[in-house]
Amino acid sequence: MKKEKRIPVNENIRAKEIRLVSDNEEHFGVVPLEEGLKKARERNLDLVQITNNVNPPVCKIIDYGKYTYAEKKKKKKQEKANNPQVKSIRLGFSISEHDMEIRGKSAEKFLKEGDSVRIVLPLKGRQKALQEVAREKMEGFLKMLEEKIEIKREKEISREPRGLTTTIIKK
Repeated sequence: MKKEKRIPVNENIRAKEIRLVSDNEEHFGVVPLEEGLKKARERNLDLVQITNNVNPPVCKIIDYGKYTYAEKKKKKKQEKANNPQVKSIRLGFSISEHDMEIRGKSAEKFLKEGDSVRIVLPLKGRQKALQEVAREKMEGFLKMLEEKIEIKREKEISREPRGLTTTIIKK
């Protein structure tokens, strides 16, 4: 696991002068570090170094706990966007229209989040002889989904040992 780089806060900031920004985006310009610490203490907040690759570094008067929470949330969202998952929706051979709509809403939600959706229609026993009926049911589900959201078939409907499957993504 990667070791996270600690963000300089309050007395851990090494620069003599800083570019100071308050919690409500008010700019104070370049000030000595002591003055920035004093203003942060007056507001009962922390002085957090936002950037360190500029001279003087930019520091912001904010609550450190809230800042780290927001940064973790932002990082997690970026990671999710970079590696989408494959979610699975399972249809039944004798699925009702209402159940199909509910599964359509779930698939729509997954697609909007950027994930790809694998739709599975398992066939058991005598159902394997009625593959065309199952294929029509899956086509109907895809048409219903296309009315709600633009989709692209990543993998066409194909026969697998246990039934029919297809994979779709958002256009």
